[in-house]
Amino acid sequence: MLQAKKDGQQRCKLTTRSDFENEKMVTAKPSLREQQHPLIRQLADSIEAAWYRYLELSPYNLPGELGYVEGRLEGQKLTIENRCYQTPQFRKLHLELAKVGNTLDILHCVMFPRWEYDLPMFGCDLVGGRGQISAAIADLSPVSADGSLPPSYSAALLKLPALTFSQVRALPEWGHIFSEFCIFIRPASAAEEALFLQRVQAFLEIHCQNAIASRPVSPEQVTQIIAGQRNYCINQQQNDKTRRVLEKAFGPKWAENYMTTVLFDLPN
Repeated sequence: MLQAKKDGQQRCKLTTRSDFENEKMVTAKPSLREQQHPLIRQLADSIEAAWYRYLELSPYNLPGELGYVEGRLEGQKLTIENRCYQTPQFRKLHLELAKVGNTLDILHCVMFPRWEYDLPMFGCDLVGGRGQISAAIADLSPVSADGSLPPSYSAALLKLPALTFSQVRALPEWGHIFSEFCIFIRPASAAEEALFLQRVQAFLEIHCQNAIASRPVSPEQVTQIIAGQRNYCINQQQNDKTRRVLEKAFGPKWAENYMTTVLFDLPN
C-alpha cells in the first residue's frame, strides 16, 4: 500500500500584510515549485504574493497527514504539497503543487469565500510535463442562481484588454460553472505564458480588492451562496483526470477522501 506521510508541522502560519511588505515570506522548508516548470513557480509566487499583500491570513489546518504527501505512480515518485490559509472573507485559500517524477507538474488553486460574502470562486490550474504546459485555466466563477458575477466584478473584468491565444481548449462537460471570462488554453510560447500569468494576476487583484471591500449579506443570500458553492464543488469533483491519478497512486478510498475534504470540500 502506498504511503502518505506527514509534513511534521502544518504549512500554515499567522501572517499579516506587513509580513509581505517586510519581505518575511519565508517558509520552513523549500517549496516543490523550485523543481517544477517555471510558469508554475511564477504563478505560485504570484498567488501567494497577492494573498500576503491584500489579505489577513491565519492558519487553516488540513487533516494531519494531507499537508505533504508522497506516493508512487506508475513507478515514479508522486509528491503533493498543500498550503492553506483562511481570512475574514475566505474560509479556505488552497494552493496545491504536485509533481510526478520528471513527467508531470501540477498547480491547483481555489479560493473558497465564506458564504456570508457575495464573492465568486477563484480557481486556477496548470498542468505540464517535459518542459511544456499542456493546460492552463483560470476563472472567477459565479455562485449566483442566474450564473452572473457581482456587478463590481463584471465591470472590472470588462475593462481588461482582450487577449488572443493560438490554442484555446474546450471546457469539460461540467464547464457551465465557469464565467464568460474563463481562460482555458495550451500556451504555445513564452509570450503566451506571460499573457496568461498577467491575466491571472489581474483576476487576483480584482478578487482580493473586492473581497476586502465586501460586507456580509442577508440570510436569504447566504442560502443562495451556499447552494452556488455546493454546485461548484460537486461539478469540480467530476474531474475524472484528477481522480484517476489519485486512485492509481493511493487507491479509490484515499482519492475520494482527498477530492472531498481537501480539493473541493462542500459547504454544510
